[in-house]
Amino acid sequence: MRLFSRRALCCVLGLGALLTACGQSTPAAPHAAARPSHTSQASHRSPTPHASHAPGSPSGRHAPARLLIPGAGVDTPVMSLGLAADGTVQVPPALAHDVAGWYRYGPTPGEKGPAVLLGHVTTGPHRDGVFRRLGTLRRGARIVVRLENGSSAQFVVDRLRTVDKDEFPTEEVYGDVPDAQLRLITCAGDRTSAGYDANLIVFAHLAGAP
Repeated sequence: MRLFSRRALCCVLGLGALLTACGQSTPAAPHAAARPSHTSQASHRSPTPHASHAPGSPSGRHAPARLLIPGAGVDTPVMSLGLAADGTVQVPPALAHDVAGWYRYGPTPGEKGPAVLLGHVTTGPHRDGVFRRLGTLRRGARIVVRLENGSSAQFVVDRLRTVDKDEFPTEEVYGDVPDAQLRLITCAGDRTSAGYDANLIVFAHLAGAP
């Protein structure tokens, strides 16, 4: 059974622009409009996922509670993220003491499939976001995700990739994989009045099961 089916993938087709609020000091909402690489932001709305295609929604699973990345100075609680009423993808609120967020319609960290955690690189003109040092990570760096039941899933960084938001590699990030993997996503590139123009993606594989 594939934990992240093609239909589930349709729910996240717009995540290429998910962190456009990174560079805004006063974002209008705690989410950004979803946009796939092949359509315009105005013409696309991601459908609300059906429960049978939303691996992160069933009760009884243990959600991530804390994220630790020693190499990037990250030690943060993890909140749950989903889709807004209009079908756009939620991101963590851009607050002074912001936290990372887990996309709950994907796998739990440690399960088969690409678990996704999101965070801001900045939360205002002079405030640093929780993922401000994510770009300093190197291959082999350790990532620990603590689950709400007290267990942990440990990951090892494989690579980092910076992409324009208009060219976000949706299939590569959210598509089916044969094992448990992790994606960390934040903003990158040049900062404008509308936010950043690129995303930084960290790819990692499971080193220790929860």
